[in-house]
Parts: sequence; C-alpha cells; structure tokens
Amino acid sequence: MTDSSASTSASASASTSTSAPTATPIAFPQDRTCPYHPPEAYEPLREERPLSRVTLFDGRSVWAVTGQSTARALLADPRLSTDRENKAFPAPTERFARLRNRRLALLGVDDPLHNAQRRMLIPSFSVKRVAALRPRIQEIVDRLLDAMAEQGPPAELIGAFALPVPSMVICALLGVPYEDHDFFEEQSRRLLRGPDADDVDRARDELDAYFGALIDRKLRTPGDGLLDELIQRQLEAGGLKRDELLGLATILLVAGHETTANMISLGTFTLLQHPERLAELRSEQALLPAAIEELLRFLSIAEGMLRVAKEDIDVAGHTIRANDGVVFSTSLINRDTAAYDAPEELDFRRTGGHHLAFGFGVHQCLGQNLARAELEIALRSLFERLPELRLAVPAAEIPFKPGDTIQGMLELPVTW
Repeated sequence: MTDSSASTSASASASTSTSAPTATPIAFPQDRTCPYHPPEAYEPLREERPLSRVTLFDGRSVWAVTGQSTARALLADPRLSTDRENKAFPAPTERFARLRNRRLALLGVDDPLHNAQRRMLIPSFSVKRVAALRPRIQEIVDRLLDAMAEQGPPAELIGAFALPVPSMVICALLGVPYEDHDFFEEQSRRLLRGPDADDVDRARDELDAYFGALIDRKLRTPGDGLLDELIQRQLEAGGLKRDELLGLATILLVAGHETTANMISLGTFTLLQHPERLAELRSEQALLPAAIEELLRFLSIAEGMLRVAKEDIDVAGHTIRANDGVVFSTSLINRDTAAYDAPEELDFRRTGGHHLAFGFGVHQCLGQNLARAELEIALRSLFERLPELRLAVPAAEIPFKPGDTIQGMLELPVTW
C-alpha cells in the first residue's frame, strides 16, 4: 500500500497548490474504450489543456499534463524528479506503490546517478550499433514468419510473432539465453500487470535471483553481450555495484521486449482497422519510417509518465508545489490540437509536431533507435510475406490491455 506519509504530504501540498479548473477530478489511469484511442473519460482533460488535476487509486490528487509544449518544458525541468524512493512520488496503482519501495535503475533515479548509468549504455543503443543489428533482426523476423507460413492459418500473432521478435533481439543484445524466455516473459507480465502487489514483489525477486545466477555464470565464463560488457568493464572495475547491475539488467530486459511487442501487435491491429492507410503503405514503402512515427504518436502505448516536484514550479498559469505529483498523459499530449492538425486521424504524411511516445529530456527512451528498427522490419516483413493478413475474429471480440499498464492487445488472432 502507499506509505501514509506520502498521502499526508500529498494532501498538504495539494491544499496549497493553485487549483486547476476541474470541479470533480477524473480518476487516472482508466481503460481505453478503443485500443488505439485515449479513454473517453479523459475528454474533459482535453478541454482543460495543458494542465489539470486527476485522482489516483488511493485518492491522492495530482497534476495531469496534457499539452505538448507544457509537457516538453516540464520533462526538461530538473525540478521534477523521477526518484521513486521519494515518499511523495505518485503511485497510480497499488502494484506500482509496492514497486516504489525498490529502487528502479535508470528510469527511477535522478542525475548524477542517472547520467552515470545512461553513459554506460549509450554505445550499445547508438544508431551505428542498431544499424549493425538490422541483419540479425531481419533474420529473426524471417524465421518466425517462415514458421507461421509453414504452420498455416490461423495464428495468434502475439505468441507467434509480436512477442518473440523483440524477446529474441533483446536476448541477443544483452547476452541472455533465449531458452529462458518463457520464464522472463512471465515474470515481466506479473511485474507489469499483477494480478496483485504481492505478485509484483515475487516477480521482482525471481528476476533478481535469475540475473544473479546469470551474472555468476558470466563471471566464470564471459560472453559477448551487453551484460558481459557491463560485468567486465563496470562491475569488476568497481564502477557498478552488483545491485545496480541487477536493476539495469531487469529494466533493459523487461522494457526491451514488452514495449516493442505491444507496438507490433497494436500497430498490426490498427493498420488492419485502417485499410486505406495500409494500402497507402503497400504502394509506397518509402513512407514506412514516417508511418512508424505516426503509429508511435497515434497509439501512445506508454501512458502516464510520472514525476514529483522537488521545488515549486510556475507553469501554464498554475503553481506545482514541492512534493506535488505529476502525471503526463501521453495519449492526450500526442493528440494536442495546438501541436497537430486533425490529431485524431492516422496520417502518414503528417508534418511537424514531434511526438512524446519516447518521452523527452534526459530520461528520453534509451532504446528508441532499436525500437524503430524492430518496428520497421517486423511490420514491413509481416505485410509483405502475408499480403492477405486479416483478423480471424471480429475486432470487437479481441481483448486488449487495461489502462494501468503498457497498452496493447492481450491476444491477436489472425488469418490469411
């Protein structure tokens, strides 16, 4: 449960903060009605852009950022913190509140520690390094599509393709044995979706134990993955503590396959629901990079970036007080009418307005180059190899994820 001192601090700070116009704060997060549109219940937040208030699961009132220019300014402001050990850090769910008591490497720490951790990883996710990985990604994609074609329709696309593509890629990059994928995919699912807070704790413990044993094996018999590099260049040299390495390994593995898997599956579903856009893409493959950017904007699967104010911040006519929680509604930010023309439309020829699907500022997603490469190769190859790909059941019957986790499909039955 959320620490009582956090609730007390939040209530005190909320009472002194300049109030936003929302009369009855909206609960956050909420489920989407359509898997690729923001929740309908967020509609009043659009009208109150760029800043209003929402209520979390424990009744705490926090600021919600929904305007793009305000979001960019705040995400670049060092007075907002990502330190999840801060008792005032906002927790959108009980599961998250449980995790908040355990330091999260990279994403949950501020500079200078964040900068030090990020510098260790940047070379492995550079444009040059990702370009060198493209043939390997293509090989993985082709092998999975060969297996789908050989088995024949129908297929469940997440299990057959969308999940194994990024899982295999991140395992190859990190030097994690892919034969363990059933284990770490299950722990990732428990970590991100529960079903309860105790389950989250157990999943984190099991991942820590797994990586602890793997690090011990690599200390005896080094390999050539990123994890091996961190062990040899940082852990053994004293630049990285063992618990820090465990945290980095966990966040890289979980984030490295969960987000991209959801983008592949939900991106496929969205293209099949927009046949005119899919036809446009088929006829003009040079549009693919722009299409990936538009899908990232349109789907905004990583909803609700979280921060806590370390000092008072005057922004957009309001004052965010020290210890106030702040959530960034990515789905609304990426559909800000001040930044985009007709933001509700899927438009592969859109110009201007850089999306915030990967965040912004010093915490902008480290793996965005890799994610773009995986999405381009996976979606292009999928629709080339299976030109008759279509949903195997009515769209309304396909389940998608609740609003308190990374957005995407729970399953995606297809045929061709």
